[in-house]
Amino acid sequence: MAALVSYAVTDGVAHLELDRPDAANAFDLATTRELADAVGRAAADPEVRAVLVTGAGPRFCAGGDVASFASAEDQPAYIHQLALELDAAFRALATTEKPVVAAVQGAVAGAGLALMLSCDVIVSDPATKFVFAYPGIGFTPDCGASYLLPRAMGQQRALAFALLGRPATADEAVDWGLVTEVHADPATRARELATALASGPATALGHVRRLLRQSWEMSRTETGVEEARTITEMVRGAEAQALIEKFVSR
Repeated sequence: MAALVSYAVTDGVAHLELDRPDAANAFDLATTRELADAVGRAAADPEVRAVLVTGAGPRFCAGGDVASFASAEDQPAYIHQLALELDAAFRALATTEKPVVAAVQGAVAGAGLALMLSCDVIVSDPATKFVFAYPGIGFTPDCGASYLLPRAMGQQRALAFALLGRPATADEAVDWGLVTEVHADPATRARELATALASGPATALGHVRRLLRQSWEMSRTETGVEEARTITEMVRGAEAQALIEKFVSR
């Protein structure tokens, strides 16, 4: 059986690609579990210094696989299981101590937004559309979308985006803070960025992304304590020692 999420490591970059192009890379339980496995492999592999997330075919990710919902014998139980497992996979991606780059194209909808916002640097094709999508099938958000969207784009803009249902363009997504940049070849550009991160001080960068992301859930005092703990850990490491030596010997 062909992989639903492909996994390959090149130049220190773990490339995770959703590979259900005929289903717009939508998530059913099988795809969710393969993503979780791929994220776990990337997090555990010391040779991986950065992660790249892409979607095969014309669309990045349409969110949840509505056909799998409709065919489930017990729809509420299936939806609940899928939402919990997919949220866990996205949280694992968001909390791994390695920088994560994404390339998006075509459409990013529903849970696809939460996947995208679990990444750090996001490159979009100029023609990409970003769609909240959930109310279109009578659903509410899952996988942390209601947590991530207001933090990326602001509460009032997130409310309008979610309630009014108008898709956002790639240029609007940049202006609103949903994506980092627009590029004619997002896959190539994202690969370049991921490779640059992997070749740099990736240990420090991984902890930078962790500190910034977890700061939403910590007080100012807790953040300062964790920063002090982390910077002390960093100075003990070979990466920081080599960079410090290079700096002082200039």
